[in-house]
Amino acid sequence: MRKPKLTIIGGGTGIPVLLNSLRHYDVDITAIVTVADDGGSSGKLRAETQLTPPGDLRNVLVAMSDMPRLYEQVFQYRFKESDGGLAGHPLGNLIIAGVSEMQGSTYNAIQLLAKFFHTTGKIYPACENALTLHAVFQDGHEVCGESSIAKYKGIIDHVYVTNSYSDEAPQANRKVVEAIMDSDMIVLGPGSLYTSILPNLVIDNIAQALRETPATVTYVCNIMTQYGETEHFSDADHVRVLNRHLGQNVIDLVLVNVEKVPQSYMNTNRFDEYLVQVDHDFKGLKEQVPRVISSNFLRLENGGAFHDGDLVAQELLRSLGRRRR
Repeated sequence: MRKPKLTIIGGGTGIPVLLNSLRHYDVDITAIVTVADDGGSSGKLRAETQLTPPGDLRNVLVAMSDMPRLYEQVFQYRFKESDGGLAGHPLGNLIIAGVSEMQGSTYNAIQLLAKFFHTTGKIYPACENALTLHAVFQDGHEVCGESSIAKYKGIIDHVYVTNSYSDEAPQANRKVVEAIMDSDMIVLGPGSLYTSILPNLVIDNIAQALRETPATVTYVCNIMTQYGETEHFSDADHVRVLNRHLGQNVIDLVLVNVEKVPQSYMNTNRFDEYLVQVDHDFKGLKEQVPRVISSNFLRLENGGAFHDGDLVAQELLRSLGRRRR
């Protein structure tokens, strides 16, 4: 039998945790990574080179690689704030930007670096061009730029993306669409709903592929609500937003963490964007989704609440096994 094919879609710090766990199983993994980040080191490099932002791709490369710990430390090293023009840049971002320039595209650079670092599986930028994320709020106000969205006091109605440096409509690479259509399971997240997951899904040919794929489309629901994005959201609200942006009820399976985060545990100074634990609305979920799995997927670490990659990976593979049988 061929290996089960899983495609993970997202960005930020969420999907690397899951990818790092999945690569230890006998599965065929593809990661589709957002290219709409415009903050920090990635934002500076994309502005200077007009290439796709490297930060999320860097973290996915590390997560899917069997590189020795020393190589990882070198690749992830971040220059000090006193280092002038290099201040705040991870060395890996500079390497990706340099190889992208050398190869003529970030897509080509990531394929080369994936071989160099012996990654398990395939890594594709969601688009070969840098994208700009736009958020339209319920009061009609529009914010341009992923890093600026949470600063506006309002409720997001919808998001969309544009090419940052051309007037062409954003399109995913053919390999991205093929991965979605050929997968047994598509996994959205874990990650920020509006700024890590949706920037991929609102690319027209990705949305169309998700509507047409025979794969089980799975959403790993956030554990905590997020300031400026999902305040007061239940798990059913997260799914409702995803389905609305995709134009129909696409989500087949939702993983929901039901383990309580201790009230006094969260370090609100270090993790100030996360507010309270996501409320559960199982009635609302069942109205939209054929299957919901509620379990303990929680990992507490350094004053923050995260998904335990191993527990999520095990549940995904159990569900995939049931589907294949």
